[in-house]
Amino acid sequence: MALLASVFFGVGAPLAKKLLGGVDPQLLAGLFYLGAGGGLGLWWAVRRGDRGEAPLSRWDAPWLAGAVVSGGVLGPVFLLLGLARTPSSTTSLLLNLEGVFTVVLAWGMFAENIGRRVAFGLALIFGGGVLLSWQGGAGTGDLVGPLAVAAACLCWGIDNNLTKKISGGDPVQIGAIKGLVAGSVNTGMALGMGNGWPAGGFLAGSLSVGFVSYGLSLALFIIALRELGAARTGAYFSVALFIGALTGLVLLGEPFTAAVVAAGAVMAVGVWLTVTERHEHRHVHEAVEHVHRHFHDEHHGHWHGQRRKPGRGPGVFHAHRHVHKRRIHSGPHYPDFHHDHQHS
Repeated sequence: MALLASVFFGVGAPLAKKLLGGVDPQLLAGLFYLGAGGGLGLWWAVRRGDRGEAPLSRWDAPWLAGAVVSGGVLGPVFLLLGLARTPSSTTSLLLNLEGVFTVVLAWGMFAENIGRRVAFGLALIFGGGVLLSWQGGAGTGDLVGPLAVAAACLCWGIDNNLTKKISGGDPVQIGAIKGLVAGSVNTGMALGMGNGWPAGGFLAGSLSVGFVSYGLSLALFIIALRELGAARTGAYFSVALFIGALTGLVLLGEPFTAAVVAAGAVMAVGVWLTVTERHEHRHVHEAVEHVHRHFHDEHHGHWHGQRRKPGRGPGVFHAHRHVHKRRIHSGPHYPDFHHDHQHS
């Protein structure tokens, strides 16, 4: 899911640059998120009766609000401002700084365990981003563009960690809310500053790119967050650099410079180190009561009563509030919904 999300998002930067020609960056950001939110909203409405995912609750509201502001309002604006001054192939590589910020925040503020291998891999990814920024973004004459892209990555790093807190909820519902709110805010602000609606063809193209690169990508990313944790999902998502850089070079004919090659190679090693990490030790699952999508496995052996309820068989995904008893065992794992334990 994380890798597929990176593919959908990776093609978005070059396509966004093609659309940036005669439209305000904030208006385009709004259209992208309206496309994402509208498409996911229709999808959620069609499958609303599906009990395979847990709906959001009022306890999720603060985390969702923070994610919407940081990732849905501020992040896209910074990205499009940066795209206006930076080749999209370079921007696609710089976007890997999102993984760095995600991991640093997950470790420093949300106590996810980060081993030496992951730390070194993220250092290499960051080094590749520094290389690109230092030489001005492969053809730009200043640092404003790369720094704006880096600011977008910081916003999305915050967004990723906040969304991890609610990743047990329905990813389509979360994505729809984030998209519609962020799209409405950005579009409203752009129209309030005197920008007009674009032509029909441009509008349709913007909404379509938004649905795929922001909407579908976001829903898949949330599913990966619940299984891998914020840090590892951010690392897997970094393969968007290959997709975005290649798409920019092919579609836009941008220069294949030595700096892009070198930074891409350094980042590729960093991504490989991070995604091939294996984490295994004896650990404790404290007693907890929560709700999320699951089926009956080693962590979900609870009872549904004497009569089996429809859609809740042993091998069927379903969602409801359930209790986990305290348990101690060993095995490979990620900091997912059931492995958010402390490390000495």
